Amino acid sequence: MEKKKYLKFFVPLLIGACICLIPVPQGLQQNAWYYFALFSTVIAALILEPFPAAAVGLIGVTIAGALCLVNPKPADSLKWVLAGFSNSTVWLIFVAFMFAKGYEKTGLGRRLALLLVRVLGKKTLGLGYAIAIADLVLAPFTPSNTARSGGTIFPIIKNIPPLYDSQPGETARKIGSYLMWTALATTCITSSMFLTALAPNLLAIELVRKTASVTITWTEWMIGFLPVGLFLFIVTPYLAYKIYPPQVKVSEDVPLWAADELSKLGRISRKEIIMALLAILALTLWIFGGELFKLDATMVAFIVLCAMVLTDTISWDDVIGNKQAWNVLAWFATLVTLADGLKLVKFLDWFANLTAGAMKGIPVLIVILLFVAIFFIVHYMFASVTAHVAALLPVFLAAAMAVPGIPIRLLSLMFCFSLGIMGIISPFATGPSPIYFGSGYVPGKDFWRLGLIFGTINLIVFLVMGYPYLSWIFD
Repeated sequence: MEKKKYLKFFVPLLIGACICLIPVPQGLQQNAWYYFALFSTVIAALILEPFPAAAVGLIGVTIAGALCLVNPKPADSLKWVLAGFSNSTVWLIFVAFMFAKGYEKTGLGRRLALLLVRVLGKKTLGLGYAIAIADLVLAPFTPSNTARSGGTIFPIIKNIPPLYDSQPGETARKIGSYLMWTALATTCITSSMFLTALAPNLLAIELVRKTASVTITWTEWMIGFLPVGLFLFIVTPYLAYKIYPPQVKVSEDVPLWAADELSKLGRISRKEIIMALLAILALTLWIFGGELFKLDATMVAFIVLCAMVLTDTISWDDVIGNKQAWNVLAWFATLVTLADGLKLVKFLDWFANLTAGAMKGIPVLIVILLFVAIFFIVHYMFASVTAHVAALLPVFLAAAMAVPGIPIRLLSLMFCFSLGIMGIISPFATGPSPIYFGSGYVPGKDFWRLGLIFGTINLIVFLVMGYPYLSWIFD
């Protein structure tokens, strides 16, 4: 056991040391290359987990800051180290855990979970599809998948596994692991299905318009991704059921038991009503608040969190005592900072230009598929889809436009459509990922393995179905 622990510790260090020993590639500064070595070490450590994920992130960002790998001035380096803690998505993720606490403490989450189980609890696969459909219904109206899945879906479904005696740890695979993974995998699909289902989608079409003079409407987006989106949406809960099967597949007695438990709960309490009203307020403001009141999704979350404390739905002790929420906040904040460092040291620009240069003389079809595949895979270096879009989309578009014969409208659409589905690849790839990872139902190794499997499926389906379809309707 000790030997295994030492291996987990030394393998990431060995990977980083090997990268450092490779001569610095032409066009890249030495500090950028060393920073990439450190980033690779952190990713390897996140996979192998010699320490908790939050500790790995904190150690990585501290080393980079202490060595001034990103900013040469110590004061600026410290500001960079702390920058992730001011990221709006990081705090939205944190507040999502507080919403879950509100559902749990008031009993509303258990009531809703029992209702869902009473209707669909005979088959676990049915519950998986119910979660997916709930996300799909909200997707066109909720531009933040963190708010939609992490703030609305997760707090409710978190209460379902305990009904089946499934808890994080040894009993997670009974049903909890399947439900959590299905919820994340399907929200990644719905995030690509609609222009307004993911905030970076809106940023992407603006960058495409400015960089490539290509305009994409809401309807064009929906129609363009429709075949791929519907196919992936239909098969994903079933694939999760087969690839990461729950131990409890059929339970004839559980719906009857759930009905009995609901009768024991009696009438809905005042605190449950308050929590329900606050949840409806949050969802309403997430859908309409940006347009009507210029409220960011995170600001909405803070408003509702304050209301939860003021109404004693949760106490301040509940907030400061939620170790899971603070742990995920520290972990994701440091990862956002580390990923941003790759952009600041110009590593991503160098990589994009190198990729573009390597594609000269290759047939146009292959160039398109390679561009999209690389754009997708490089997301392993990002802890935010927004950061990915801002850093790489203009560079990849500019590089593609320099290749003779490239149908730039078609390629622009493919870049944009990939943004949601790429969120499945890692525990930090999109806003809801840290929330589901933090639930404890999907261990780190399983998360990375499943991310690779489902990411590969998403990418292959997208390229095989998406390219010919888009060529047909838009060329």
